[in-house]
Amino acid sequence: MALAFASSSSSASTAVSGSSFPFSSSSSELKAPQIGSFRLVDRDRTHALSRAVNFSQRRCSVKPVNAEPKRNDSIVPLAATIAASEVVEKVEVEDYERLAKELENASPLEIIDKALEKFGNDIAIAFSGAEDVALIEYAHLTGRPYRVFSLDTGRLNPETYQFFDQVEKHYGIRIEYMFPDAVEVQALVRNKGLFSFYEDGHQECCRVRKVRPLRRALKGLRAWITGQRKDQSPGTRSEIPIVQVDPVFEGMDGEIGSLVKWNPVANVQGQDIWNFLHTMNVPVNSLHSQGYISIGCEPCTRPVLPGQHEREGRWWWEDAKAKECGLHKGNIKEENRAQLNGIENGAAHAKGTATVPDIFNSQNLVNLSRNGIENLARLEKRKEPWIVVLYAPWCPFCQAMEASYVELAEKLAGTGVKVGKFRADGEHKEYAQRELQLGSFPTILCFPKGSCRPIKYPSEKRDVESLMAFVNALR
Repeated sequence: MALAFASSSSSASTAVSGSSFPFSSSSSELKAPQIGSFRLVDRDRTHALSRAVNFSQRRCSVKPVNAEPKRNDSIVPLAATIAASEVVEKVEVEDYERLAKELENASPLEIIDKALEKFGNDIAIAFSGAEDVALIEYAHLTGRPYRVFSLDTGRLNPETYQFFDQVEKHYGIRIEYMFPDAVEVQALVRNKGLFSFYEDGHQECCRVRKVRPLRRALKGLRAWITGQRKDQSPGTRSEIPIVQVDPVFEGMDGEIGSLVKWNPVANVQGQDIWNFLHTMNVPVNSLHSQGYISIGCEPCTRPVLPGQHEREGRWWWEDAKAKECGLHKGNIKEENRAQLNGIENGAAHAKGTATVPDIFNSQNLVNLSRNGIENLARLEKRKEPWIVVLYAPWCPFCQAMEASYVELAEKLAGTGVKVGKFRADGEHKEYAQRELQLGSFPTILCFPKGSCRPIKYPSEKRDVESLMAFVNALR
């Protein structure tokens, strides 16, 4: 007698998937796979049965999942089931750098079609509940089956949850939600409170509520599709490729390099995404009509004002370089990691690998040294008022306001108001935080005539008219 594996179904053709997501097809509902049973069989039947199982597994590659019609059966995570011991045929290794170059001028529709064709049921779209709904529309247009997953952090806006429901109904799909570990969330909140990220940064909360659930989701895939665009975050996303081997997360094979990351809209401008959504009459999150562009958790997201970069509505109390939650940590270059904490990498600068051109260059602007800004701050009876921007040249938000600040300096030339700049990153950051009210870059200060205490510009509006109104109100 010998011990053999038998399917719980009457047919020997049942295959067990290794994916971590539940699946079904659009034509019929499949119940969550059941764990197989073991029984004793005669030796002369063992060979025939094992051949049948082997043949079935080679014929029955897992059916791709179109975000499926609603079902009432409970979902059992497939990661908890027993995978068949049969060795899966090896996938030919592909040069994804070469593929990325080949697809550089391809449309998002072509790229997603290629991704779905290549990975079938082992790829899924990461959906955040914002304008990345365009990815779902593109996948729908290919006519291929597709899967969608999303991270429910437990702190999303009500409008985002309503949008999820709207998307499911519009496409007739089920979004596969991933949730944070309840014990980890409980420990974080009990130890540090509900809003600790305002005090010590968002990374710890994002790690518990987003990064670890994502890691679990990706463990059941060979590839994923994201809505990253180069114009979303000049500091961290300006060089993302169309397709890449994921540098951070692991796929179902369980090692770095086992997961492929597709960024089909990497080269698309934000306005073009919106033109596409309007043309195709795609539902959108109602928060967009309230001034939100980049949408995340409710406590960490706010509307942006005209002229502001879209990522400025996320984690606004932190430096621009830190505006990644960890889901796309691989975008951050090594030489920039130190700048996440406002500290320049001296070795990189010495080698010339991290030099960034200075900004706010104008004959109407005074470039203040450390001694200069200290003397200005100590003066009790200034003869003339000053406007000074505390900046870091690598900060995309400082770069975005360069033109308006230079124009302000031109308009104030000869009026008795001095306009200056002080680079406050690196070794000067601690001083600027302690003495000059630096919270994030850029910070704009007014040193009024005859007054010692500098006054911080309170608004996020950085157009010339708003800055001029601030100056006129204090001089």
